[in-house]
Amino acid sequence: MSKEYILRVQCPDRYGIVAKVSSTLNKSNLFILDSAHYGDPENKTFFMRAKLIYSKKILNTEKFGNFFEKECKSLKLDWSIKEADYRPNTAIFVSKYGHCLQDLMYRVDSGILPMNVSCIISNHKDHEKIAKWHDIPFFYIPVNKKNKEKSEIATRQILKDLNIDLLILARYMQILSDKMCRDFYGKIINIHHSFLPSFKGAKPYHQAYAKGVKILGATAHYVSSDLDEGPIIDQSVERVDHAKTPRDLELIGRDLESITLARAVKYHIERRIFINKSKTVIFN
Repeated sequence: MSKEYILRVQCPDRYGIVAKVSSTLNKSNLFILDSAHYGDPENKTFFMRAKLIYSKKILNTEKFGNFFEKECKSLKLDWSIKEADYRPNTAIFVSKYGHCLQDLMYRVDSGILPMNVSCIISNHKDHEKIAKWHDIPFFYIPVNKKNKEKSEIATRQILKDLNIDLLILARYMQILSDKMCRDFYGKIINIHHSFLPSFKGAKPYHQAYAKGVKILGATAHYVSSDLDEGPIIDQSVERVDHAKTPRDLELIGRDLESITLARAVKYHIERRIFINKSKTVIFN
């Protein structure tokens, strides 16, 4: 049975990129099932994602890589290729609110999100029963001002031992260190319960209520060392009115958060997202 692959390409924009890449794929017996590309006119960068099928059984990615590099050397490509059914080893971080965690687990169990949930990490014990139900390792790592560095060392060891590819902050109400954010940049997805860049930081529903907003939002983004400033992946909104209390906004927002986070994770797993400086390019 033929195998499918995802090719990602990023490089300085110029004429002839699509033609050269397509020609090289053809020479390698790779057929393009689906392709999307975009040239950013502002920073002159080209982005391309292609879903491929190999005409034989299994592609020798090392051999292909050497040939692809040689053929496309003049394009100065930053590129990668992975099997389309690749499932990232994932760590889900959660605090007290479990709606995003439970929604993610439902989507994993039903096959909507093809990822391996290797562990659940929390600074509270509230959701240990969910981990047990799904037969997933649960790590309780309390975090406070005095033990923050020690907690991160323990967390990093878990991530290393389990070979984690993706970190999901499913309403994890702790701020990661600058070093953690840098080391895992592009691999940490957070859900923030507001329509960023509005209402950053703590208690955004109370901030929204105080401003009398008429649109409530949720934002999934990659985590950077600047709080709630990472490249935005996805956002959802819903109309609200003057009668809604902060509690009402919170309950409405839980649905928005769950849907938005799940969609962002799916884009990441399917390798549709390119970080473009402070923004993202997403082929969906």
